[in-house]
Amino acid sequence: MRKIGVLGGGSWGTALSKVLCENGHDVKVWLRDEALCNEIRLTKVNNKYLPNVMLPDNLYFTTDMEDALGDSEIILNTIPTQKIREVFEKIPKKYISDKIIINCSKGIELGTHYLISEIIKEESINCDYVILSGPSHAEEVGPGLPTAVTVASESEEAAKITQDLFMTSYLRVYTSKDVRGVELGGALKNIIALGAGISDGVGFGDNAKAALMTRGILEISRLGVCLGADLSTFQGLSGIGDLIVTCTSKHSRNRNAGFLIGQGLKKDEVTKKIGMVVEGITTTYAAYELAKENNVDMPIINAMHDVLENSADVKETVTKLMLREKKDE
Repeated sequence: MRKIGVLGGGSWGTALSKVLCENGHDVKVWLRDEALCNEIRLTKVNNKYLPNVMLPDNLYFTTDMEDALGDSEIILNTIPTQKIREVFEKIPKKYISDKIIINCSKGIELGTHYLISEIIKEESINCDYVILSGPSHAEEVGPGLPTAVTVASESEEAAKITQDLFMTSYLRVYTSKDVRGVELGGALKNIIALGAGISDGVGFGDNAKAALMTRGILEISRLGVCLGADLSTFQGLSGIGDLIVTCTSKHSRNRNAGFLIGQGLKKDEVTKKIGMVVEGITTTYAAYELAKENNVDMPIINAMHDVLENSADVKETVTKLMLREKKDE
């Protein structure tokens, strides 16, 4: 049995905490919302983020950071990317020293363009970092539907420990050493999923979405390899696998946000309507700037940035993409 402190009581934090609890671990979940915390303790259901999924009686929720992390051996992070640094800066360093930190969030920090591994390395002391990613919606992991994910770490031992923590009859876990590739695949696919939703929202067909996904994984791989990732990673669960599920699933908040944009809503209106963080929106800005800095050709990312930042007409933007200079595949 391991003592695990979980940062974040949203859908993903709740679903993964349930898995860990069912596997016999001592799990404490920290969240900010005291009313929600009390409701979950009373009902054993996170009705706000993961309704209809009963939680184990021994899964503990708290708003006290010391309570959640004080005796933990392992920390599981599910805080949205743009809030990670803010939260970690407030945690006493003794609670984030000499531990395994498993990150399950996806994105790139605005301004610094840091991956989450780089943020956590700056904000913790002597911790082994692990990234968990892949085609996995909390709405399916929570009730125990078959799912496969990848965990990556520079520490083989930390990756194996994480694999053992999460493996169940319905959650299969593979290991990798390509932290950068797994992180970038998980972050960048959200941009393409936004685009897939926009395509559906304006009434384009399956042909358009298939082309977007296929050319999208090419752009993701192109930037990833430039930034030091292994090309083969983008052909696996945390690459094409995550891209497929995020572009096509009814559970995908990025795809659903894109659909609303395609229907004419502005990005701020969409974020309010979705009610949860839409990582693809902020990641579009970070990826656009990274591509420019590294001179990487990413026409889909550029088009998405134009739609979000300049409210470019979607159909006109697609026409421009279609009429670019002819190329070999």
